[in-house]
Amino acid sequence: MIDGDTLDIRGTRFRLQGVDTPESAQMCGDGSGKNYPCGQRAAFALSDKIGQGNVSCEVIEKDRYGRSVAVCRLGAEDLNRWLVQQGWGMAYRQYSTAYIRQEEEAKAAKRGIWAGPFTPPWEWRNGKRERGEVPPPAAVKSHSRPDIKPAAGSDCRIKGNINRKGDRVYHVPGSRDYDRTAIDPGSGERMFCSEAEARAAGWRAPRN
Repeated sequence: MIDGDTLDIRGTRFRLQGVDTPESAQMCGDGSGKNYPCGQRAAFALSDKIGQGNVSCEVIEKDRYGRSVAVCRLGAEDLNRWLVQQGWGMAYRQYSTAYIRQEEEAKAAKRGIWAGPFTPPWEWRNGKRERGEVPPPAAVKSHSRPDIKPAAGSDCRIKGNINRKGDRVYHVPGSRDYDRTAIDPGSGERMFCSEAEARAAGWRAPRN
């Protein structure tokens, strides 16, 4: 799992066609007006949906980043459609009209991100933010890896890192390597809200 609308299956990266989910560092408002990490929540929702199931992807085209744009299915179920139906993704009208009806249903039912205020992902990437939302760190212009830091007010502060050997190791706040660990969602790294969640996703604690 890379993020809410991108999967990595046996080394091949698939961008879900016709869907745009909140970015990894993006915050949205819930029904009570409190901010929460909706990008992470969308990714967790898809990860939980897939579980250990068998996912297959039908490639539609290649995008400008070299990713395979695809419709992915869990058995016979269209995962692209499911994300939009559950309110964790929007119909990406710029590229497809396939899931507009599912978006309208999710919006009417106030599912997922539709429960409160949020910025459409494509506008968020262009710098627009909801009131009170803290912008992500500035883009790194050197050859160092980008670092995704916990958003203000977020409880998801555990860093899921992939080391040079390919081991998935999580670091909790206050641990020896926490501050110097950088998280790069593009390589499959992510933030977790609890150690149990990290372990369930396949990460382990550091070996001291």
